[in-house]
Amino acid sequence: MKENKMGTMEIKKLIMTMSIPIMISMLVQALYNIVDSMFVAKVSQNALAAVSLCYPIQMIIVAVACGTAVGLNALLSRYLGQKKQQEANQVALHGIVLALFNWLIFSIIGIFFSDVFLRLFTQDQEILKMGISYMRICTLFSFGVFMQITYERIMQATGNPIYNMIIQGLGALVNIALDPIFIFGLFGFPKLGVTGAAIATVIGQIAAMLLGILITRLKIKEVQIHFSQFKFQWQMIKDFYRIAIPAILMQSIMSFMTIFMNMILVTFSEVAVSVFSIYFKLQQFVFMAVNGMINALIPIVSYNYGAKKKERITATISFTLKISYIIMIAGMLLFQFFPKELLYLFNAEEEMLSIGVPALRTISYSFVFAGISMILCSIFQALDHGMKSLIITLLRQMILLLPSAYILAMTFGLNISWWAFPITEIICSCISLLFLKIVKTTTIEQLE
Repeated sequence: MKENKMGTMEIKKLIMTMSIPIMISMLVQALYNIVDSMFVAKVSQNALAAVSLCYPIQMIIVAVACGTAVGLNALLSRYLGQKKQQEANQVALHGIVLALFNWLIFSIIGIFFSDVFLRLFTQDQEILKMGISYMRICTLFSFGVFMQITYERIMQATGNPIYNMIIQGLGALVNIALDPIFIFGLFGFPKLGVTGAAIATVIGQIAAMLLGILITRLKIKEVQIHFSQFKFQWQMIKDFYRIAIPAILMQSIMSFMTIFMNMILVTFSEVAVSVFSIYFKLQQFVFMAVNGMINALIPIVSYNYGAKKKERITATISFTLKISYIIMIAGMLLFQFFPKELLYLFNAEEEMLSIGVPALRTISYSFVFAGISMILCSIFQALDHGMKSLIITLLRQMILLLPSAYILAMTFGLNISWWAFPITEIICSCISLLFLKIVKTTTIEQLE
């Protein structure tokens, strides 16, 4: 059997070949998130606030989907590297079943707990009504995003990331095209406002899911997905979640961090909450470029870990750290020199500018250090050191960040509180580099 390119292609070429399509697809996804908020901001500031308050739940959905898919990605790549075809097929089938199970859980949460969640942040009846409608639609139809991400990771693990760009591109374009139609009532459609934005979102996700299923059936030959051959295996579930749980927690932690940050910020104003949500969507242009590389990095490292090729693992780590440094520097410069222009995309008025400009500039100092931690956390996941990734992420998003943000906000005011981000990322990047040294000694150097 001809060996997979992840074990033979020159490392720099392999990383760029696999990363660029994923980066483009993620940047398109980031564009869709921003355009979505731009349209909603034209409805009213309350509409933007409603969507902003729901955003952490959307982040948790994506976190669970992506975290579970990290387990799928790592196990599938490893079995392919070990030439274990039957096990690889079963991993793909278990990943699909778990995606559907996760969707059922979030559907129940959305139907019964949307009102409870939103009342934690506001008692404004208009914001509550719009937010509940948006959240229920996005959770009830979240099977689209769960299945889309699962099929994307199957393609990544088999060395076919170009299809990710096509799938996410379709979903984002469908969403962007439908947003103004459903939000503002164009072409004879009723004017639905925030509800229209939610409908456009889920239709885009379902369209991407259907294309992912079609491409996998027609183009992906390395894995055969036949549900008649599915055999439930507890051990495989355990293997999945040994890798996936740290990844789910890592990505969910960011969502919980956003929830707690919103609780801090809402004591100043609801505009501060909107500014933080806008920042998150803007920084996706920077962070998703690095995340695109990470999504290529995990199967490459996992494959070569299974094949015991330590030189290729070391070369991958070195090259991706350099690329992430370049990306993050570029992102920091963008936020430093054009904060007003970025905020004007969301109909920013004087209050939003007074909060948003110092926020964007201050937080952007953390980008380079965040890139180091992000890359190394993915390396730890791929090499079965998921707990180290979890520790770093807990420190970055909760243990260090939230207390320091709260203390700075309560002591020195809102504008100073943003310095919690650079301070936290500097500390965590140092700890990540220390963990890398340990992993090199205990795992990478032991490969024969």
